[in-house]
Amino acid sequence: MSIKGKAYIVGAYEHPLRDAPDKSTPQLHAECAKGALEDAGLSKDDIDGYFCAGDAPGFGAMSMIDYMGLRNVRHMDSTETGGSSYLLHVGHAAQAIAEGKCKVALVTLAGRPRQNKGGWGGGAGKPGQLTDGPPEAGYENIYGGSTHNTYGMCAMRHMHEYGTTSEQLAWIKVAASHHAQYNPNAFLKDVVTVEQVVNSRMISDPLHLLDCCVVTDGGGALIITTPEIARSLNRPKVKVMGAGESPKGPMGGRNLDLTHSGAVWSGPIAFGEAGVTPADIKYASIYDSFTITVLMQLEDLGFCKKGEGGKFVADGNLISGVGKLPFNTDGGGLCNNHPTNRGGITKVIEAVRQLRGEAHPKVQVPNCDIALAHGTGGSLGTRHGAATLIMEREA
Repeated sequence: MSIKGKAYIVGAYEHPLRDAPDKSTPQLHAECAKGALEDAGLSKDDIDGYFCAGDAPGFGAMSMIDYMGLRNVRHMDSTETGGSSYLLHVGHAAQAIAEGKCKVALVTLAGRPRQNKGGWGGGAGKPGQLTDGPPEAGYENIYGGSTHNTYGMCAMRHMHEYGTTSEQLAWIKVAASHHAQYNPNAFLKDVVTVEQVVNSRMISDPLHLLDCCVVTDGGGALIITTPEIARSLNRPKVKVMGAGESPKGPMGGRNLDLTHSGAVWSGPIAFGEAGVTPADIKYASIYDSFTITVLMQLEDLGFCKKGEGGKFVADGNLISGVGKLPFNTDGGGLCNNHPTNRGGITKVIEAVRQLRGEAHPKVQVPNCDIALAHGTGGSLGTRHGAATLIMEREA
């Protein structure tokens, strides 16, 4: 069953905090839910579907449904694909609505990684040793793999294969910073130059400090509902047109290609369902855990050919009002917000703002009627989930 036109996003809320030492994670989830419901003009008693991912504490959906007092939930989904989960959840919510499983779906994300002084767990183990971590932990973690160096590995390979440069990657950060200066809640508001990016300290060659996203507390929430309910509300209408999802992993090292992501599969599914092409997209929210993440996804989604991402992003082509494809006009994960190390929901929220005409006037895309949001969860260098969402403004 196609979800095209079967569901609408009517509520979107991004928590204003970026550092939340005095709030619990459940409290942040609840505050985000409240904000999205108020934005939609609905109440918590209207919610009959709830969607969350691994950031939800306790028993996930069950704990949060009870904590937030959602008495009428009859459908729930706690699919976990890291930072791409929340785009995937919008597609799953639209599917559930189309099938009559629920009428008003709530998606929440929240967390407090800035308060986690202990860092990441997981247990490295020894080759072949049983661990409590993921199944690959005993075989991969012993080599010191981290988020930063696995993404750095992808960047280095892309440079080797296609001649991509650090200066080209830096333009992605520059574009994000030009947008963040207009966002009062952005974690980093200062505009930076290409020179500042490439001269910032090296984190994992070839990725510099300013090639990396911020780490923030906070969260966000979305409300998805039926066309009938959407049209009864006094809110701009954002229609879900297409969604695609796909995993990608190293498959034991067989046929390993570090220069492409799962977007090569999720993107065509979403475009095909929506009946549009990359040329129709007026605005793109692209997951930006690192600058290389953006560049690879732009190629894989078809905005440019593989290997031409460096040329595509150079000279400000991602800056609203300047370039051919405005992206991440809230400042994105590189400058604004990457709550609980999962930036997917913020990508949908800013796309909704653009389609509603509610982005900051300095970055609002004129006549923005079709937008794309894409998320990556996990690690490009090892295994990850990709989710693509295409939305349209209804007049």
